[in-house]
Amino acid sequence: MRTAEDLLNGIRNGSDMPRHVAIIMDGNGRWARERHMPRVFGHRSGMTAVREVIEGSVEAGVEYLSLFAFSRENWERPASEVEALMDLLVEYVAREANELVTKGVRVRVLGDLSRLSPAATQAVADVVQRTGGNERLVLNLFISYAARDEIVRAVRAIARAAVAGELEPDAITEDTVSARLYTADCPDPDLLIRTSGEQRLSNFLLWQLAYAELYITTVLWPDFNREELFKAIAEFQGRDRRYGRVTA
Repeated sequence: MRTAEDLLNGIRNGSDMPRHVAIIMDGNGRWARERHMPRVFGHRSGMTAVREVIEGSVEAGVEYLSLFAFSRENWERPASEVEALMDLLVEYVAREANELVTKGVRVRVLGDLSRLSPAATQAVADVVQRTGGNERLVLNLFISYAARDEIVRAVRAIARAAVAGELEPDAITEDTVSARLYTADCPDPDLLIRTSGEQRLSNFLLWQLAYAELYITTVLWPDFNREELFKAIAEFQGRDRRYGRVTA
C-alpha cells in the first residue's frame, strides 16, 4: 500500500500539477451522526482535515486552494448550528493563524461577509491582515458564498459600467465577467474535489469550474487527509484535458 510520502513523490515527479485545487468539504454531519454525536462535533473534527489539505497543498506545490466552508444557503440551518459554525471560525483563526503565517499561506475570505457575527468579522480581518504578505499558497475560504449570487453581482457591475458609458455592450467578453468575480486575480480551478460521495456542485464556483476535472470521493470530510489529497492529484495527472478539443 502506497504511503502519503510515496504518493507525494509520485505527483512531484509527474506532470501537470494543478495550480488551483477547489474542495467542497462535505460530510461533517454524517460523520458525527455515525458516531451518535451532534453535528457540531463533525464540524469541529473537520478543522483537522482543513489543516491536512493546507499542509498537503504546500508540500505538493499547489499555488491556490479554495475551500467551500459555508454557503449562503447554510444560513437557513438551525440558529444553534450557525452560531456554532461562527464560533468555530473564530476558534480556527485563533488556533491556526500563527501556523499559516509560518507556512507562507495567504488567506482570503470570499463571499457576502456582511452577515458574519462581529467576532467572526474581526477574526476574518485579523487573519487576512496577518497573512497578507505571504506567497507560498493562496487559501481562498468561501464563507456565506453562492455562485449564482456572485455572477449576479458581476452582471450588476457590468450593467452599471455600461449605463455610465464606461463599457460598450458589444465589448463584453468572458474576461469582462471573470474580472468582476471574487476570484478575479486567481486562475480557474484545475481540479475540484468533493468529499462524501455526493455528485453535485452545490452552487460553488459555477463560472470558474467550466473546465475543471472533477474528483468525487466517498471519504467524509473529517477523514480526508493529505494522502487523500495526493490520490486526487495523482488521478488528475492521469487525465487527458482537451478543453473540448481533440488531438489529430
